[in-house]
Amino acid sequence: MIYLRAVRGPLRASAVLLTATALLLSACGYKLVRYRGAVGDVRRVAIQTLENDSYEPGLDLVVTDALVREFLRRGALDVVEDPALADLVIEGRVLPVQTAGRSFSSVLLSLEYQVTLRVALAVKRRDGTEVPVDPTALTESELYLASADVEAARKNRDEALHRVSTVLAGRVHDALFERLLP
Repeated sequence: MIYLRAVRGPLRASAVLLTATALLLSACGYKLVRYRGAVGDVRRVAIQTLENDSYEPGLDLVVTDALVREFLRRGALDVVEDPALADLVIEGRVLPVQTAGRSFSSVLLSLEYQVTLRVALAVKRRDGTEVPVDPTALTESELYLASADVEAARKNRDEALHRVSTVLAGRVHDALFERLLP
């Protein structure tokens, strides 16, 4: 604290704020996550285009793209196209999408729908051993607004599927990291 008395003005305020932040974060259990080198011998991942078992055209590409973007965003593993160069290969299928009404008006018209996206993934190491993925990470749901306008309802549903794909990709990434940590 002697050091802080010698510092004046905005620099002192910055030093006090930085010290307080560091103390708060260390006291409540938060820590910085460093992904580089955190998964042992796994350095590269290949994400194969998922097969589409749903009746949604192009949903396989949406989910695959979300997975690739999530792994690129986190930066822990290099994403490669060729499975022969990868330490980890992710493949699978998009299962049929489920849609159900969740809230209704007084005359039983749907006001909101819930869309549920499920994927079945097979994750294998280079040596062929399978890496199990927590099943709860493979399903995600989202509510979207109903509309009397067919195009608006379709757009709301498509946007919900895109959001669900992004959340699902983050969960898959986290579930794999839990399994791969040494």
